[in-house]
Amino acid sequence: MPPPLVPDPATAPSTGVSNWNIANALTVLRILLVPFFGWLLLTHGGHDTAYRWGALGVFFVASVTDRIDGDLARSRGLVTDFGKIVDPIADKALMGMALVGLSLIHEVPWWITVLILIREFGVTVLRLWVLRHGVLPASRGGKAKTALQALGIGLFVMPLGGIVHVAAWCVLLVALVITVVTGVDYVFRALRLRARPVR
Repeated sequence: MPPPLVPDPATAPSTGVSNWNIANALTVLRILLVPFFGWLLLTHGGHDTAYRWGALGVFFVASVTDRIDGDLARSRGLVTDFGKIVDPIADKALMGMALVGLSLIHEVPWWITVLILIREFGVTVLRLWVLRHGVLPASRGGKAKTALQALGIGLFVMPLGGIVHVAAWCVLLVALVITVVTGVDYVFRALRLRARPVR
């Protein structure tokens, strides 16, 4: 079940606290888990059931930290510029490793991986492009896309076939459609934001 939608951390004001806090520590932990997850997923060509379940466990923990670090930062006044920069990097590193890994073991076609990664990194470039004019926050569709991507990837990582594999495809294809639609929406919103005076 996808997690409930939460506010975009990029729009939260920085609180001036030290970067050495629990929220940022969880974000850094998520980055450190990425290569470990990739190793578990790719070991023995992705055909080792025990390693695949291990990869799923690491992916779940990393995904949970994505929710917890943002909640902690906002509820405890721990929002920092470091966190706002590194959090989306951690998210993209995890999703990117998962998609590339699943394509390498022939679970997800490369064209899906390439399309999603182009959209993800393209949005990052757009956010930097409009930074002097304002923040380009995540849309509700974008957050739903992220939740569906995580759910679809988790189902693909499971070393199971049958109904689980069918469900994985259904979820990922819906996520792919939302990925493309919200990507186009980001482009138009970025153009409108660029038309505003520099802050």
